[in-house]
Amino acid sequence: MSDHGKVALITGANKGIGFETARQLGREGVTVLVGARSLEKAEQAAAKLRGEGIQAEPVKLDVTSEADRKAAAQQIESKYGKLDILVNNAGIMVEQTWAANDSDKVSVDTLRQTFETNFFAPVALTQEMLPLLKKAPAARIVNLSSILGSLTHHGDRKSPIYNSKPLGYNASKTALNAFTVHLAHALRGTKIKVNSAHPGWVKTDMGTDAAPMNVEDGAKTGVALALAGDDSPNGAYIHQGQTLPW
Repeated sequence: MSDHGKVALITGANKGIGFETARQLGREGVTVLVGARSLEKAEQAAAKLRGEGIQAEPVKLDVTSEADRKAAAQQIESKYGKLDILVNNAGIMVEQTWAANDSDKVSVDTLRQTFETNFFAPVALTQEMLPLLKKAPAARIVNLSSILGSLTHHGDRKSPIYNSKPLGYNASKTALNAFTVHLAHALRGTKIKVNSAHPGWVKTDMGTDAAPMNVEDGAKTGVALALAGDDSPNGAYIHQGQTLPW
């Protein structure tokens, strides 16, 4: 194992916020490991980043696959011996609209499918990567959440998200926020920091063209948390440097 600078694994990094996160971290000199469900998509994204002068490597990583999670950890262990940054970006929304108010009829299958990718997979992947994260000098874990995970905002009739109630997606992000708080507490005796990032409503496949933010700005919150110093927040819920209510 040779000496390496910072190494980051970003899930769902072949497009959207994940790809832009990899790009922005790469521009800061971080070696980026581009996780995607298919190796072909990971290779294409990594090649594009390398074309911009970024150190990028593809990683086949369907986050819901135990085999893929273990293989990714072995790949990182053998080549780098540690992991400085884990960005749990991969996520899905099964419900058809952000304006859904479906809790009286949403199927349990929809909830299970959503939680499998948005909650159980990040928990399992993070646990798989923790031995490598603990080998880094001061690792950072960033969970890509959403303001739609905020119970405070959902309970406030004056909140801009009050009428956005797709239960599967929202509840999965609330659960992910809980993981952030609990993991930060579990790792409080280490130099590892764990935070939830709300990127904003961003023009992506999921966010649609109706979103007001471009993908470059949407990636900034996660990137800032990934590169945060020793005096930065831990176990927090952040959007563009500001703390959000749980």
